[in-house]
Amino acid sequence: MLTYNLYRVHARLAFRCDLARPQYDANVTPDPAAPDASNSEPRASNARRSIDRSIGDLAFPALGALIAEPLFLIADSAMVGHLGASPLAGLAVASAILQTVVGLMVFLAYSTTPLVARRRGAGDLTGAVQAGIDGLWLALGIGIIVGAALWAVTDPLVFAFNIDAETAGHARAYLAISCLGVPAMLLVFAASGLLRGLMDTRTPLIVATVAFGANIALNWVFIYVLGLGVAGSAIGTVIAQCGMVAVYLAVISRHAKRAGASVLPRRDGLGHAGRSGWWLFVRTLGLRAALLATVFAATSHGTAATAGYQVVFTIFSTAAFALDALAIAAQALVGEALGARNAERARAVVRRCVFWGIACGVGIGALLAATSPVIGYVFTSDDRVLEILPAAVLTLGLSLPLGGFVFVLDGVLMGAGDARYLAWTSLVNLAVYLPVLWALTVLVPTGTVALVALTAGFTVVFMLARALTLGLRARGGRWVVLGV
Repeated sequence: MLTYNLYRVHARLAFRCDLARPQYDANVTPDPAAPDASNSEPRASNARRSIDRSIGDLAFPALGALIAEPLFLIADSAMVGHLGASPLAGLAVASAILQTVVGLMVFLAYSTTPLVARRRGAGDLTGAVQAGIDGLWLALGIGIIVGAALWAVTDPLVFAFNIDAETAGHARAYLAISCLGVPAMLLVFAASGLLRGLMDTRTPLIVATVAFGANIALNWVFIYVLGLGVAGSAIGTVIAQCGMVAVYLAVISRHAKRAGASVLPRRDGLGHAGRSGWWLFVRTLGLRAALLATVFAATSHGTAATAGYQVVFTIFSTAAFALDALAIAAQALVGEALGARNAERARAVVRRCVFWGIACGVGIGALLAATSPVIGYVFTSDDRVLEILPAAVLTLGLSLPLGGFVFVLDGVLMGAGDARYLAWTSLVNLAVYLPVLWALTVLVPTGTVALVALTAGFTVVFMLARALTLGLRARGGRWVVLGV
């Protein structure tokens, strides 16, 4: 019943995104030269199929690239795990710090894609590629600063986790070396954003897949053959990331040559990318704050609830890959349509992306609901955690249609360049969510009820706040800004 009601709300908001249909007066004689209305349905059906093909052509390769990226960490964990508990714990601490810092910089991809797509849609291929190159230079500058700052505060950050000396040593080694790869990580964000804006999601998939294989081989050599342990894992990953950058730069240089774009940055281009990126940084900061606050709330309910929430969040993150792939397609297609001054196509893209977002949410949610009694055994053998997981996973499954709606509209507004609205509403949504989370922390007893309440708090309450702010914006027309 919850899924059905959410679907009705989503569908109502999605249909409001449609253009107003023309109204016909029965007393007016039809124009003989006008197109036959009987052909409107086939044309509409063909248009839907065309948009669906465009969404699929972008979303499926994007999904593969999104899945390949976290496989770097999985490969590191699998290999380091055979060295013992202490090295693995050190890797866990270092990767948590690194992922948090680098994750805040994902705006470099999100801000680059719509800038490139809008100019491409306007027929300005030179300007499109140049906007992406400006984004690359911005990513390089930010990467150098962030990498140096993270290296300088490595020791305080590691010791803040209150871990033993041996584990801290492994964490410091991994994090200090990984700081060298931060500029490469951010360049990968910006480069993939540029290619997505050019409607190319296959190249990022190929690059990520090859780099994943290279990362495994390099880690094997540095960890086991050369005996460098955790430090060897970091070295192998940094080399693989630098290799990704080299391939991306070779591909982008060919685009620049064909389009007649300069490989040097433009001052106004850097300023534009920086302003857009700043607002998306604020948006991402609000989301990260909500995630961290939920983890903190889970710790107040004990070890079992904290472990259970980690499992639920891992499943949620995995499901989000499929929905994020649709959001990436929405970014590129909406940006291109608005750049081409085609508001009707932009709204049609919104309708189809929302449809597929909800449909994928329903499908993945149904799978989670069906497997909720047993899926916990994949992640843990602890009886206390296994006892409280099924109801929480079921709650997550029922909420995923809402998540699909939210992720897609988030991508739509990014593609429209509506970054300032996304930033402010992210803070508003956080302000709405935190009092609810506080109540769940203080008033709800520990056990199954606590984990279900925390899961519902994030995946229903917080996501519903996002759905309302995003849906209201998409329902209106202020995001429809045509041209470059």
